[in-house]
Order: sequence, then structure tokens, then C-alpha cells
Amino acid sequence: MVETGRIVIAGAGLGALYAALELAPRPVLVISPETLGEGASSAWAQGGVAAAMANHDTPEAHAADTLQAGAGTVDPEVAAMVTRVAREHIVDLTELGTPFDRDAEGNYVMSREAAHSAARVVRVKGDQAGDQIMRTLIAAVRAAPSVQVLENTQAVRLETGDGTVTGIWISRADTPSAPVLIKAPGVLLAGGGSGGLYAHTTNPPRIRGQVIGFAARAGARISDPEFVQFHPTAFDIGEDPAPLATEALRGEGAVLINADGERFMLAAHPDAELAPRDIVARAIFAETQAGRRPMLDTRAALGSEVLTRFPTVAETCARAGIDPVQEPIPVAVAAHYHMGGVDADMNGRTSLANLWVCGEASSTGLHGANRLASNGLLEALVYARNAAQDMSALQTPEHAEQVRLSFPAGGQELDREAVNTLRKTMTAHAGVRRTAAGLKQALSTIARLEAEQSADENFLNMCATATLIAAAALRREESRGGHFRDDFPSADPAQAHRTRITLDEALAIRAGAVKELT
Repeated sequence: MVETGRIVIAGAGLGALYAALELAPRPVLVISPETLGEGASSAWAQGGVAAAMANHDTPEAHAADTLQAGAGTVDPEVAAMVTRVAREHIVDLTELGTPFDRDAEGNYVMSREAAHSAARVVRVKGDQAGDQIMRTLIAAVRAAPSVQVLENTQAVRLETGDGTVTGIWISRADTPSAPVLIKAPGVLLAGGGSGGLYAHTTNPPRIRGQVIGFAARAGARISDPEFVQFHPTAFDIGEDPAPLATEALRGEGAVLINADGERFMLAAHPDAELAPRDIVARAIFAETQAGRRPMLDTRAALGSEVLTRFPTVAETCARAGIDPVQEPIPVAVAAHYHMGGVDADMNGRTSLANLWVCGEASSTGLHGANRLASNGLLEALVYARNAAQDMSALQTPEHAEQVRLSFPAGGQELDREAVNTLRKTMTAHAGVRRTAAGLKQALSTIARLEAEQSADENFLNMCATATLIAAAALRREESRGGHFRDDFPSADPAQAHRTRITLDEALAIRAGAVKELT
């Protein structure tokens, strides 16, 4: 056990780093599973940050779009608060050195993305917003003397007593080891979402629901776990994770066609390619299932400009031997963002005392059943600051010694076959389209895998989140946003509410499914 007066932040993405800077000069300890900034979904974000920056736009219009996309379960007070402060975060990031795209007059260049009523996505070099923002924050964190970063370490469990978090257990992330307890006055969870629980995902390999899982295992309340967003246009080139073909391409006029050359979105929704993500995702999934390979066609809209305006997309195309100037890009649906997570109030507080959460690990009520494009980075910024300001009441020393750890031998190598089985199970039964029979099968398989790997805490955290997703999806007998049930294909007005669930409740649903199948 290590006693430290430092506030601990578990995670190394945008929310974690932004919060660390907000907390400085208080002593802070950042738990980073890899080299700082690597392996975080934030760095892979291509679109940008949604904010009403243009004279013709307003926070109220942004909030209205957020409510509309969220399919009836967005908290309007949260949407109003987040969109109201969006501008100040863009300005602050600019002052830190983020090179947002600007025109000759110095105005921010913005893209329009799906379900937005205006062009309000602030971007960097077309499709490199996440990478450039992270570079800026990493440099600032490295320069902050009160912030210590423990690289190649991962959080695996919370230490609690009487409903209060008193510390966090961490282990090495690059090799098996026994965990070490770090006592802390407060813990902020900012370790990402759950997309990697699925076989086809845009998320980095380490983002597999572990943070949500160990918070749930400690008793934290979870909200909306059934709502998983599947990005419509991941590259279908056999890579894991699947590279992303940013939504900004469709905002610039790129269209979706199938192997027959048909623009299938015209018949699917009045907004065609700019329909809400869940609708576009299901349409692409249907084309894939029917054997009519879906593709994103940028030729008419962008021509050769795609190579210079979207360098990340161009690089992926080159790697796959695709010439987007001459041919369409094969795409498929991939797990991209988890709207659900650890339940958080407007200050990022959870149901456990001394535990806060921000970013994709959280569920704040902003996204509802279907996140509005580019609201993810915005939410992480807003709640990182809110949580940091709320944590300022914690008693910490003015200065704290550097934490030096020696990890005991122990731990267990992650069973890759078990992880692959879990991911395939989630894709097959808790993915884009769901049924009661499939969800029960998923829960049964998760229970078996959990029993077989009961000594591996990291894997147990994954199974906890997978259980929450499948159990909540089984309980919600309707279709709404990112959650679609073939056996309940319509939305039920009586279920237009957020889900609140504990792991114990999810395990009871799982036990019932297992009993039914045996």
C-alpha cells in the first residue's frame, strides 16, 4: 500500500489530461496504461469538437440538435449547460496552442456532421482534431510540475469503505503483476468507453470497458449501458481496430453506395447520408448482411481534394491500396462510442463518495440513446473541468512526494482466446440488431467466460461491463437510438427514460437468462 496525498486520475485521454491541468498546482497522479496519450480514443477522434462558434449559430440550436439526436432520453438541463460553455473550451484550447483550422479572417473553419442543423464542428487539419488536441494537452501536462504520470500502469479495482472510495488498485499494464493499492483523497475515472468489447470497433485495443466494469464491481450506479453507438463508416479493410472514415466526409457531400452503385440512404431517411448515426449504421449493416458491399464515395464531392483535406483518411486508403479519387471506400459498421457508463451528476460525481468520472466512461445525460456527432470530446472537456473544480474541496497537501512503486510478482496473462470469444459474442448478440434470444445467449456465454477466467481481474472488469450492456438491452423491450430490438422494433413512449442499473441487478438478470437456457 502507498499513502499519497495526490488526487488520482485513472486514464490518459482528453478528459484525464484536461482535468489534470485544471487541478494543478494540486498534486495529481495520472494512471496511464501506455506512454502518455497513446492508446486513448481521444487521439483517434477525427471530426472535432462541436460548439456554436459561428455568428449564425447559437448554443440553443446546438442543444436542440442534441435533444433531437438523443431520441427522447437526453437531459435538457445537461444539454443546455454543455452547449452554453462549449465556446469557452474552444477558446481555452486555442490559447493552450491547439492549431484549430482558421480562415483568412481568423474565423474557425467548421464542418457540418450528421444531425447538426449547422456547420459547428471545430476541426484541425480536416480530420486530425483529436490527435492535435491531445498533443497540446500532453505537452502542457508534461510541463506541469505538480502532475506525476505513471506510464504502463492500469487501474483494476477501487478500494471502498462504507460507500466511500478510499483508494485505487493498480498493476502493470505491459506485463502481469500483482496489484498495488494507492490510497488517495479522491479518484477521477477517465479511462474511456467499451467499444473494444466488440469484434469490429474503431476503439484502441485497451478500450474494453474495464473502467466502467471496476466501478460497477465497487457498487457504483451505471446509467444507459444498453446504448452503444456503432459508427456507420469504419474502413472495411480487415484491420483491428478498424480505421475511421470521418463523418465530415459525408458533411462535405460524400455519398453511400452499394456494390450495385445504388445510393441506398435516399430511401432510408429524408436526410440521406446525414441522418442520425443509428439510422445510417443500420442501413449500412443491412447492405452488408445482404451481400451488397457498402462503400463511401468521395469522388464527385471531393475529387483529389480528399487527399489534402483529409490526410488521415488518405493515409489509410494508401495503406489499403485504395485510390479514393478513382474508387469508393469499402465501409462497415463498427462499435464506436458508449453512451452509457458510470452515472454522473453535473459535477461528475458518482453514487460513491470521493469518486468522480468524466469522458466516455461516464453517463451524464448529454447523449441519451444516440450521441450527436462530435459531442463526445465536448462532453469530456466540460465534465473534466466541472469535476476538477468540484474536487478542489478535497484536502490535499500543497506538495506531495513522487510516487515510486514496486509491483510484486503475480497477476495473470490475459487469455486472448477468451477475449476474442467475448468480443465475437457481443457483436453477434448485443450489436447493431438485438433479440431476446440473442441477448440471453450473450449473457450465458459471458457467465461461462467469467467463471473460467475468475482469477483475471482485468477480464472480470470487461465481463462486468458486457453483462451490464446485455442485461440492460434485454430489459429495454423497445428500439431507441443505438439500441435496436428486432423483436420490439418500435419506440415505446412509456420507456422514454434513462436506465439506472447496478451490477447486482444486471447479474440477477443474467442468472435468470442462464437458468432459462439450462
